[in-house]
Amino acid sequence: MSIKAKLSLSISGIVAIILILNIGFSYYTSKLAQEVALESQMRSIAEQLVVSVDSFENVRVQIDIELAEQLRFAALAAKGRLDPDIRNISNDDLINLSKELGLHDITLWQRIDDEIVSVRSSNKEELNLNSSSWDYWNTAFHQLMDLKPVTVKEGLAMEHFYSGPINYAVSNPNEINKWGYYYDGSTNYMINTIVNAQQTTKFNLVDGTNSLVKQLVTFQNSLLEITGFNPDFFGKKKIIKMKKDIPVYNLDVRDIMFGDYTYSHPDEDAVHIQTALKKNEMVFDKFEANGKKVIRSFIPVVTGAPYVIGVAFDEEELMKPLRQQLLVHSLISLGLVLLAMGASYVIAGYMLRSLHEIMSKVNAMSIGNFSDPISIRNKDEIGLLAARVNSMGTNLLKYTTQLKDTANELQSTKQYLESFVNNTSDAIHVVDLDYNIIQVNNAFERMYGWKMDEVLGHPTPNLPDEYASEKLAIMNKVLYGDSVTDYETVHLTKSGERIDVSMTVSAIRDEEEQIVAIATISRNITSRKQAEEMLRRSEKLSIIGQLAAGVAHEVRNPLTTLRGFVQLHKQTGTLSETHLDLMLSELDDINMIVSEFLVLAKPQANQYARVEIVPIIRDIVMIMESEARLNGIMLSYEAEENIPDVFVVGSQIKQVMINLIKNGIEAMPGGGGKLDIRVAPAEKDEVVIQVIDQGYGISEEDLPRLCEPFFTSKSQGYGLGLMVCQQIIDNHKGSLSFCSTLGAGTCVEVRLPAAPPLNTDATASPEDA
Repeated sequence: MSIKAKLSLSISGIVAIILILNIGFSYYTSKLAQEVALESQMRSIAEQLVVSVDSFENVRVQIDIELAEQLRFAALAAKGRLDPDIRNISNDDLINLSKELGLHDITLWQRIDDEIVSVRSSNKEELNLNSSSWDYWNTAFHQLMDLKPVTVKEGLAMEHFYSGPINYAVSNPNEINKWGYYYDGSTNYMINTIVNAQQTTKFNLVDGTNSLVKQLVTFQNSLLEITGFNPDFFGKKKIIKMKKDIPVYNLDVRDIMFGDYTYSHPDEDAVHIQTALKKNEMVFDKFEANGKKVIRSFIPVVTGAPYVIGVAFDEEELMKPLRQQLLVHSLISLGLVLLAMGASYVIAGYMLRSLHEIMSKVNAMSIGNFSDPISIRNKDEIGLLAARVNSMGTNLLKYTTQLKDTANELQSTKQYLESFVNNTSDAIHVVDLDYNIIQVNNAFERMYGWKMDEVLGHPTPNLPDEYASEKLAIMNKVLYGDSVTDYETVHLTKSGERIDVSMTVSAIRDEEEQIVAIATISRNITSRKQAEEMLRRSEKLSIIGQLAAGVAHEVRNPLTTLRGFVQLHKQTGTLSETHLDLMLSELDDINMIVSEFLVLAKPQANQYARVEIVPIIRDIVMIMESEARLNGIMLSYEAEENIPDVFVVGSQIKQVMINLIKNGIEAMPGGGGKLDIRVAPAEKDEVVIQVIDQGYGISEEDLPRLCEPFFTSKSQGYGLGLMVCQQIIDNHKGSLSFCSTLGAGTCVEVRLPAAPPLNTDATASPEDA
């Protein structure tokens, strides 16, 4: 379509929009005025109905009160005529008395086994009735029998008397009665007086509000129906009771108070009724029912017992005048749009002649010819557009040249980066967020043995099973924004060989700084690890040599003593009991030194297990408590909640704790004092155990030497206990630290790593976790 035609259509469209807006505004104002008039009409109808309902309600209430008073007087009269003991009263007596008092029936009730039943009655159909299922009636009966005021809101209550609302009779569902119940404690029964209320109900149905409703609906064509809604029961399940096997919809639980409810919309109407009452304002609803589009208003009436009046109008009847007005305005507007279209087409042809030359220039630029300028020199917007097109052609020529140079530079950079990645000696592989490989370099193929097409689209195959939890922890750390550098672990090659690697793991982000992949750079450090192992073995041999010299020195003194006693025995032939005890003591010292040396030099195979650390510490505290008491020291044990589990060798941890607690006890030789043992969780998934004494403390120059072999400040110590403790804690990937102040005491702190979550391998040791 040409610009000329588009411009003409655009101008015509603008005119059409203006006319449509004018029509819409006119239609909206007319409709708004109609809605105001409709709302006023609905309120007028509601006011008439409220007056009618209030008038009828006043008459009905007055009749109800008068009937209740008559029933009470009749009950008092019956009480005076009847024997106070029900055993002396017959049904025939009640028949005669009801006729004499002008009642429909008289029934006598008793409370038997906490249930109220009818025992005597002038109507045999009323005998053996039970009120336990009669809702608020049953409540009122029990309150009367208990000589308490009746508190139920339904019906009418007086002193020792209750009259329920007019309703269908249980004994005859075709009758509508009014009941009164009297009990003052002077008889062993409750007197029930009954009158027929058929005429009162007829007044409600014939001469009540329904007559006015029918007149209003008849005189207005658009008015469909008027309905009085009872909010307490509308929208709820109908309470229909079986009386003499006849379903009865009780008068006091009806959802429709007056009028018709032919155009029903029950679920939504129930909501609107409650909304109108809650906000105390008129609520509108539109729906379709019985083939008509209905507008219903809900008008709340809150004087007395609240109810809602629903007024339903036929929307089609209401909208007829508006639609006729809309049709006339639309025809006039259509003629004006056609006139504007013709005029704008002529004007557009005159204004757009200069654009053809500009279009020719643009077509030349589209095929790469940016040099030929446009010759238009007008001073209007068309001339300005021509100048801008000429400037754009010059700039496009310059930018095109720059883009070509940039593309060549990017191609060169790409080739350089690909060459760097593929020729580096470190293995590089990239995984997506599902941990599937999307790129590997040549060093990866050489180091692990897998070709690129064997691993692309699959998880990394080079990870041993026992390191699965370790990998997951590293990936989660990277996904949360951290990076992992120089992390040493074990990988598998395609042939199944285990190699030691050092990894650097980092995230790859897009232009919005969102993580899109994870890159891992691996370096084979197997040779370096083997060299380190040889160095450690060499250091172990050196330490063992030092320990052997120390042990030899420590063992020599008790051996010298033993040799002297043996020589004495050889010369004298006898040894005293004191000498024998001293020899046994020296032998025990030698045995202890050798045992601790063996534990350090040749530890047995350990079985790590996931355990709760708190019970272990608690048991040790109980064991050591007696020794502490003997030395006049009070042990204090405290463990916080939510202590995580640990992977440990339980017997070794017990050995460490016994050693530390004994050291604390021996650090307070004067007797008295307090030794605190505390267990608490720490940051970085650790468990902290502290042993705090109030002893003489350790000097700053001695603190660094505490775990050296044979270093001790005790007069009878050997200096191996803390060294063994240090070795055990190191094997558990933990730490042992000391903090001391001379004269104030020492704090020994043991930190152990917490066990991984339960979904990991529960038999792994700290080295495998």
